[in-house]
Amino acid sequence: MTEDRPQGRPEGPGPDDDAVPHPFGPGRLGERPATPGEDAEAPEAEAPAVTEPDVPDEQAEVEETVEPDGDDEPEDAAPEEPATTTAADDRPKVAIKARRRKDPLAAALIGVLTLLLGFAFAVQVRNVGNDQLLAGAREEDLVRILDDLNAREERLREQISDQRSALQQLSSSDSRSSAALEEARKRAEAIGILNGTIAAQGPGLTMTVRDPDDAVRVADILDAIQELRGAGAETMQIDGVRVGVSTAVTGTAGNLMVDGRPITTPYEFVVIGSPQNMETAMNIPGGVVPRFTSRGASVDIVQSDEVVVDALRPLDTPQYASPDTGD
Repeated sequence: MTEDRPQGRPEGPGPDDDAVPHPFGPGRLGERPATPGEDAEAPEAEAPAVTEPDVPDEQAEVEETVEPDGDDEPEDAAPEEPATTTAADDRPKVAIKARRRKDPLAAALIGVLTLLLGFAFAVQVRNVGNDQLLAGAREEDLVRILDDLNAREERLREQISDQRSALQQLSSSDSRSSAALEEARKRAEAIGILNGTIAAQGPGLTMTVRDPDDAVRVADILDAIQELRGAGAETMQIDGVRVGVSTAVTGTAGNLMVDGRPITTPYEFVVIGSPQNMETAMNIPGGVVPRFTSRGASVDIVQSDEVVVDALRPLDTPQYASPDTGD
C-alpha cells in the first residue's frame, strides 16, 4: 500500500515542516521574537524610549521574565541582554531619603502641639470645675466668699498705702533722718512687746481656769500657751507673769510655777490678739477647754475690745550671742 501524496507538492521538507519558534520567544514578555534574516540589534535601536514614572521603590512593580521551556527554545535565539538601570530609577530613592530626614522634625512638632493642647484642656477643666462649684453654692456661701475677698482686698490696699507712705517719707531728703528715727522707734516697741519688756493694750480675751481639785498639770498650761500663740496671740500674761519666748512652766499639779514664780487657782490668762479666733481655738474638740474640763476644772472665756497686759519681764542678757558687725 502506497501513501498518497498531495498533488503539486514537492518532496522533501517544505516550509511548513520547519521548526516553528516559540510564539513568546526567549526574550521578555511582550517582545517580538527575531525572525530569520533580521538583525537582532535592530529592534533595540528603533524602539522608542519610554520614560518610566517616578515612583518609590516600595511601590515599583517588578517585571517578570517568562522563560520558555528548554525543548521549545530555538537554537539560534539571541541571548538575553541584562537589564540596565536608568537614572530615573535613582530619583525616587533620593526623594524618599529627603522625606525621611524631615520625619523627626514633624514628630517633634506634633509632640509639642499635643502637650500644649493637653495643658489648655487641663486649665479649661479646672476653670470649669471652679465655676461649677460656685454655681452650685448657696447664696449665703457666695455672700460669705464675697465678703472675705472684699476684706482681703481692703487689707492689701491698706498695706500698699502704708508701704508707699513709708517709702515716700524715707526717700524725702528733708524728713529722711526723722522718718528713719521714727521707724526705728516703732520697731523697738514691737520687739519690746514681743519680748515682754513693754506693756501693751488692745483687743483680746481673758480666760479664767478654776481648778478645785488641783488636777491641772504642767502640760495643760503649756498646751494652752501654744494653742493661743497658734491662734494669733501677740502677747499674754498668766497670774501677773509675762509670757515670753523663753518662758518655762514647771512644778506639779496644785503647785505650778511660771518662770520660777508660783501661780494659784484660778489661773487667769490675759491675751491680746483676735478674740474670735482664739476662743474658737480653745473650744475645738479635743483641745484646751475639753482637756481642762476632763480634769474637773471649769473655764470661762470673756472677749473684750480692750485688754491690758502690763506685766513686764526683765530683758535677758545673751551669754553667747553678740551683734554681727560684718567684719
